[in-house]
Amino acid sequence: MNGIIIINKEKGWTSHDVVAKIKKITGEKVGHTGTLDPLATGVLPLLIGKGTKFSKYLINHDKTYEVELELGKKTETADSEGKIIEEKEVDTEYISQNLENVLQSFIGKQEQIPPIYSAIKKNGKKLYEYARAGEKVEIEPRKIEIYNIELLKYEENCINFKVSCSKGTYIRSLCEDIAERLNTVGYMKNLKRLQVGEFKLEDAIKIDDANLESIKEHLITLEELLKENNSINLNKKKLQLFLNGVKLKVSNTDGLYKIYDEDKFLGTGTVKNGLLKRDIIL
Repeated sequence: MNGIIIINKEKGWTSHDVVAKIKKITGEKVGHTGTLDPLATGVLPLLIGKGTKFSKYLINHDKTYEVELELGKKTETADSEGKIIEEKEVDTEYISQNLENVLQSFIGKQEQIPPIYSAIKKNGKKLYEYARAGEKVEIEPRKIEIYNIELLKYEENCINFKVSCSKGTYIRSLCEDIAERLNTVGYMKNLKRLQVGEFKLEDAIKIDDANLESIKEHLITLEELLKENNSINLNKKKLQLFLNGVKLKVSNTDGLYKIYDEDKFLGTGTVKNGLLKRDIIL
């Protein structure tokens, strides 16, 4: 079984828990393209079997989230898991008048400072390890892009919004920054991931519903995953050379290609400067 399955992760499950369960069901090697915090829910793409080799092509996906931001309270982890470290008054009239403009002001390319409670490494040590040890550390900003923010609801000091953003965006930091521009503090109360690249929540299965039959039914094959990529069909002589690691002269433009032996999908190859090189073979 080789391909990708989209899981609708529920609250309380770690990404590792989900991987372990699918691995037990399928008996295959299983991996993911990026963790989803235990308190977060939604889309978690899992790579199964030789699909794990395709992770390098799936790590730069844009993402879409549904977010609940609670105003007036700041936590040490910037989410509902941490203890409250600050409380501040919320001017509901000011927020009602300025909320739309504030949200729209975050659209575009920008630099964002990640939360201290994150797995980003600094000098070989994860940031959350510094935080737990009470050590101060300088956190470098990262370049991100917010493509769109849509206000869904605002009531009782809670803002619900949908955001589409680039890889590397920390929604916890975004929530704190939005609260600051609204002259208060805030934290990410709930997070649901709606989409990762082309993988959508409506195509996902719940982890509790996952069994061998449902996984096979919803499995996205590697050939389907690469449906937008062009293909190269090799004759037997060239195929043998290709499989042995020999670079073949081709007239194709640079890029990633699906490789076929007649009608049989074999895997991928990359073309660079007129040479086809073996990439991932199933």
